[in-house]
Amino acid sequence: MTDAPVRTLLLWCPDWPVLAAEIADGVPATGPVAVLHANRVVACSERARADGVRRGLRKREAQGRCPQLTVVEYDPGRDARAFEPVVSAVEELVAGVEVVRPGACAVAARGPSRYLGGEEAAAERIIEQVAQACAVESQVGIADGVFAATLAARAGRVVAPGGTPEFLAGLPVEALGRPALADLLRRLGVRTLGGFAALPAGDVLARFGFDGALAHRLAGGRDHRPLAVRQPPADLTVTAEYDEPVDRVDAAAFAARALAEQLHDRLAGHGLACTRLGIEAVTAHGQELHRVWRHDGLLTAAAIADRVRWQLDGWLSGSNGRAGARPARPTAGIIRLRLVPDGVLAQAGLQPGLWGETGEERERAHRALSRVQGILGPEAVVTAVLGGGRSPADQVRLVPWGDERLPTRPDAPPWPGRLPPPAPAVVLPSPLAATVHDAAGEPVVISARLAVSAPPARLVVGTGPPAEIVGWAGPWPVDERWWAPAEARRRARFQVGLADGTALLLAVEAGQWLVEAIYD
Repeated sequence: MTDAPVRTLLLWCPDWPVLAAEIADGVPATGPVAVLHANRVVACSERARADGVRRGLRKREAQGRCPQLTVVEYDPGRDARAFEPVVSAVEELVAGVEVVRPGACAVAARGPSRYLGGEEAAAERIIEQVAQACAVESQVGIADGVFAATLAARAGRVVAPGGTPEFLAGLPVEALGRPALADLLRRLGVRTLGGFAALPAGDVLARFGFDGALAHRLAGGRDHRPLAVRQPPADLTVTAEYDEPVDRVDAAAFAARALAEQLHDRLAGHGLACTRLGIEAVTAHGQELHRVWRHDGLLTAAAIADRVRWQLDGWLSGSNGRAGARPARPTAGIIRLRLVPDGVLAQAGLQPGLWGETGEERERAHRALSRVQGILGPEAVVTAVLGGGRSPADQVRLVPWGDERLPTRPDAPPWPGRLPPPAPAVVLPSPLAATVHDAAGEPVVISARLAVSAPPARLVVGTGPPAEIVGWAGPWPVDERWWAPAEARRRARFQVGLADGTALLLAVEAGQWLVEAIYD
């Protein structure tokens, strides 16, 4: 692969999660609507933005700004199903459409521009096609590479060939879509994509790692994939054939997970990971279906299974779009399913184990946990992700196995009021009420200026017996969200050691002592 990015035409449907909720569930997108994930706004309607709602706001704050706000839970499956008619409409004009994500699809610009009368004419024709077939408003951007085309689509621009670096240079670093990296760059004095692109590539890799190096390439207007992308060998394709045609969504989801695991294992055996996935299906009547999904990162087994399940759901359910738009629904069940890794990367960091196995134990555990998720649901198996915050509970986020392990809060800069190490071994889901007395038997109180009335001497947790305190440290004060009276919290934390060797984390809030965590 060369550094010359492919001239790309990208169609983008603004606020797609909101439109998908209207298409699937009848939620009026013309009203104030917000789509929430993990209690934060991930998309909102134009009416909601006019009332001050923005991405990233918590639910309570969004509803405070817009009391009439309609709240919808984020559902990627719903977004993908609703987007299928739009992709089908685009495919009526151009071939080789790739789904970047629900709400955005891309195609090489050369073909459409040649037979539709130029790039601008192609953009107008595709927008008109989607509006007529699906009653969906969209914008098209054309630039060198998918990343630049995505940003061009948001502005409805056609960037001249070779002009992509200049187009990107003045955009803020937030355009990279990596909040933690953008925040760090701003604190380092780098505010634009041009400034980031001007940094030496070797220094960026050493300081920010692989993902930072990929973002650096994007900022410079180079292709959206690293140089390691290549065409995979033919034997990486996986196929499953079914004696009984698959025509139910639940059966298709089960088939998708099994085939996704097989593809992931085959790629891992070659030290590769997938970045672009082709999904092909053949029905009992010989109808052939094909779709390509694109991903900026590395597709895990769970991510592959999700995309296959979404696509099969879109095909089999024949979801209606706006104005009755409907993709060509198969006339019979699926008898053959084929996954083609169109784009792969050498999987950096995939090393043999100490005993000569290539992560065999890890893969076995992954398969076992994935099976448990298949039986009990994705939320049944979670892993902890450390991030920023002041209390131990704030610093840990539980994510379902296979999901992206990103902290909800950056770990830097240091959080004021954060406890010193070591971290407690057990964080109680609900703090336990306690009382603390001094040597004279009087309750220990903390003043507004954080003065301790007397050294703590005895601790009683709930209705348990008193325990002698042999050592203590603190207080560490925390005054959070003082600007929002309904959410404000003012606490002081203490570390105490008991005579039996137990160490606890205590907190005082509104005069009440609480046991928050236990040290090992």
